[in-house]
Amino acid sequence: MSDAVPPRRETTPGAESPGSAPSGVAAAPPPLPPEGSDRAEALLSSLAPPLVDWLPRQRWFAGKGSPVTGLAPVTAVDLLPLGPAGGAPGLLHLLVRARQSGTGSDDCYQLLLGVRHMLPPHLAPALVGRPEDGPLRGLAVYEALADPRLAGLLLERLRVPGRLGPLRFAREPGVSLPPGLAPRLLGVEQSNSSVVYGDTYILKLFRRVGPGVNPDLELPRALARTGCARVPAPVAWCEAEPPGAAEPMTLGVLQPFLPGSADGWRLALDALAAGAGFTSAARALGQATAEVHRALAAALPTVDLDPPRLERIAAAMRRRLDVTAEAVPALRPYRDALRAAYDELTRPPAPGRPRRAQRIHGDLHLGQALRTADGPWSLIDFEGEPARPLAERRRPQPVEQDVAGMLRSFDYAAAVGRAAGTDWAPRAREAYCDGYAAAHRDPREDGPLLVAQETDKAVYEVLYEARHRPDWLPVPLSAIRRLAERADGVRRP
Repeated sequence: MSDAVPPRRETTPGAESPGSAPSGVAAAPPPLPPEGSDRAEALLSSLAPPLVDWLPRQRWFAGKGSPVTGLAPVTAVDLLPLGPAGGAPGLLHLLVRARQSGTGSDDCYQLLLGVRHMLPPHLAPALVGRPEDGPLRGLAVYEALADPRLAGLLLERLRVPGRLGPLRFAREPGVSLPPGLAPRLLGVEQSNSSVVYGDTYILKLFRRVGPGVNPDLELPRALARTGCARVPAPVAWCEAEPPGAAEPMTLGVLQPFLPGSADGWRLALDALAAGAGFTSAARALGQATAEVHRALAAALPTVDLDPPRLERIAAAMRRRLDVTAEAVPALRPYRDALRAAYDELTRPPAPGRPRRAQRIHGDLHLGQALRTADGPWSLIDFEGEPARPLAERRRPQPVEQDVAGMLRSFDYAAAVGRAAGTDWAPRAREAYCDGYAAAHRDPREDGPLLVAQETDKAVYEVLYEARHRPDWLPVPLSAIRRLAERADGVRRP
């Protein structure tokens, strides 16, 4: 992302700003400088000390485990200027690069900061800090999405399309957004933040952003053009065009909210707690997935998975396997057998079974599917795996990647619901594939492709669990053993 935004002077944590007040002397903050790069740098110099402590503690911050060693401004926009003491709070929109010397990362983050002279008690948990120097000296700076007054302003900006400095607010033609919908911040996301407005709309704000349209805007808009009703269609969005940027950055997407719905993970665990199966729901979910895949193939280009492409996919899988085996010794006994699954992928498919790649969800699991009672399934969150580069997430992939992600999710649900080793997950997996086959083609027909994708997903899970949730490591390792035994059987018929 560094080539999309002009370099800025980096603010080192703890650096003093010129003209700061002597220690212990209360002083009013100086007037905010006018718009421009100097203003952004002045604001960030004031905010840097509290931000370097606050950023790594946020769930959506990608660079966990490594301190922020420097901040560089990209853009700074007043969505609402700060009023006099006792007046309206200010709303500051920032795009900031966070440098971490331990990882070498230089990610760009979207920040929405409220500014008040005095912070009400109910907003105390949202406090970022009180800068000691610079243009924000002595003011309370806090997470703006926790403030209904400021969160409501974001919807008002989307109601009236237009530009504000480098920010652009857009709306689908013919859509009319009602005013005055009460906002509430959801607290369940990991890589983004979401605000629900009056149980009517939900605004997802991306935290780590980069140049190019986000798939969570691109794919649902494409699906809406096909008439696919399985995905809530975006009604408005916002983006940034920093000076010198190669492409706009998608900042947020407003979509219809589905009140009364529960995600597939919750529904699966409820079924397990009740001692019930999940085959009917899984079959319907498989059909919904297939319908979305068919619509995406109709809306956006597809490509042949020719031998060179398959070899590149297999080579990437082998690299991930080797890296994970080095990091997680428990995987090493299975490495050779798993590599056999990747080798099988590169062999020519059976006659009459051409392989294609297309745009897919990219991070499909039970938590990305919503259902109301016994109503139809909807798929959400088309962002893909946020840790992967945006360009990679926008590449065509085999649909088996999504299918494999959902199959792994059934195994996880069974493990959490204390049904591992029973027939709950195998029956749900088969039902899901049956539902998919009824609406599209059977993903089990190309066994090598599906097995390779599921193996790659399980290897990814092994590394993730070893690093973040060691107690969960037996879940993917159980799948690794099963997949290795299958691959070993292919090698030695």
